[in-house]
Amino acid sequence: MSTDLDLALLDVDRGVATITFNRPESNNGWTGGLEQAYYDRLSQCQDDPLVKVIVVTGAGRSFCPGADMKMLSGAASGTSNAGGGSAEQPVGQPKQVLNYPATITKPIIGAINGACAGVGLVQALMFDMRFAAAGAKFTVAFARRGLIAEYGSAWLLPRLVGQSNALDLLLSSRVVLADEAQSMGLVNRVVAADELLGVTQAYARDLAANCSPTSMAVMKQQVARAWQHDLPEAMTEAYRLMNQTLKRPDFVEGVSSFLEKRVPTFGEIQQDLLD
Repeated sequence: MSTDLDLALLDVDRGVATITFNRPESNNGWTGGLEQAYYDRLSQCQDDPLVKVIVVTGAGRSFCPGADMKMLSGAASGTSNAGGGSAEQPVGQPKQVLNYPATITKPIIGAINGACAGVGLVQALMFDMRFAAAGAKFTVAFARRGLIAEYGSAWLLPRLVGQSNALDLLLSSRVVLADEAQSMGLVNRVVAADELLGVTQAYARDLAANCSPTSMAVMKQQVARAWQHDLPEAMTEAYRLMNQTLKRPDFVEGVSSFLEKRVPTFGEIQQDLLD
């Protein structure tokens, strides 16, 4: 099946790729087509050396309120499922795993411009950071649809907001606004709606211009692995990686640009430092 890339628009400017969910007539409800377009765009960004940082947002007034309601209706009647497949295909087994964004080595920052729920929230949990418009609504919604904690949300949420807050959000499936989401650690920043994308892109451009792509990629892996390591293991890994990076051109460039008071010119991601 060919991908309709118009469902996820891509714009690259000054090292920052902006991916926009583009189903505004359906409030960017999640479908198999949107999923595939989004993942294809992420793959493009991963392979493009000009892209240093990725921003993800939604067209119109919503980010992604979850699975398209027509698909949920079909799943409830046994004719389809929220992943967009046939009734015989078990729900939760999409063509490409839903944690694909977490495998991208470049920073991903969400500019969450409106409703963010269900599988849309799960996608937002995969981001490295989340900036939200003031008044944006967040909910997992699962319990109120007779579902369970889908697509790894039971693993992701506690790591961001703690176990008690995660259970509050999962069990009650209540709606929280951006300010409360920020207070519990679900959101990094809350920004006026008309400034959200500009503020997020400006932050991303600063990373793209001033931070080593290799450093950012390695640190993403360090933080992800640290959940499975104790402190001595994390320190041992850090010493190993530090000894390697001290011998790399990016370290020389980082020090030189600082002393010379200029913008650094870092190279592409050095894959041999990544697992």
